[in-house]
Amino acid sequence: MRRGAQRGLTLIEVLIAVTLVALLASGMLFAMRAALVALESSSRRIDSLRRAAGAQRILQQQIAGFLPVMARCGGSPLQPGGPPVMFFQGLPSVARFVTSYSIQGGARGRPQVVELFVAPRPEGGVRLLVNEIPYTGPAGAGFLCQPPAPDPATGAFMPLFPPPQPGPRSFVLADRLAACRFSYLEDFGAGPQTWLPAWTRMDYWPAAIRIEMAPLEPAAGPPMVTVIGLIRQNRMPGESHEP
Repeated sequence: MRRGAQRGLTLIEVLIAVTLVALLASGMLFAMRAALVALESSSRRIDSLRRAAGAQRILQQQIAGFLPVMARCGGSPLQPGGPPVMFFQGLPSVARFVTSYSIQGGARGRPQVVELFVAPRPEGGVRLLVNEIPYTGPAGAGFLCQPPAPDPATGAFMPLFPPPQPGPRSFVLADRLAACRFSYLEDFGAGPQTWLPAWTRMDYWPAAIRIEMAPLEPAAGPPMVTVIGLIRQNRMPGESHEP
């Protein structure tokens, strides 16, 4: 008896099948890689938005807890400072004041002298940092400033403060920024309101502080973040505050 012809695959059919499987696997690999890249990008954006929201909340609470205190600038543990003056510094890249809100203790913590300042990053751009120093009264706050004199940055006659310095206890509120600047609202209750790049008055507190931040990578977060904190003080300069 003759055996029937044996069926099988030719070499060309095998090569075509292998090629199709390879193309299918490559397509799946590229699709998975694109999905992972999109997931990573979304995760970075979400993390950036969360950090921005957290920084906004801290800044608004710190400014809302503003305390209109006085300081005897130029004091030391060995000698008292001069007459009490308004304890506040408002520059385009530095804001220094006393608040009832602390990052560690929240609204129930002891009053703190906060130094909000912009510092350069070694990798490029800037970051927004904050230092907290316990407020111990006008005499203790006077260790942090010198009696009023012409300010080198603005020329106005104001208490002089040393530049804030980053340190191990500095808290990073915002990182990877292209720019960050402060401005201060002048509002006397009648007439127009004016945002000023620096606060040079010693007889009146600003009504609000505005902080504008632009990220280095707009695709990883909002192109511009603006935080406006209202200062709800009810005391005029000359009325001291004790913790």
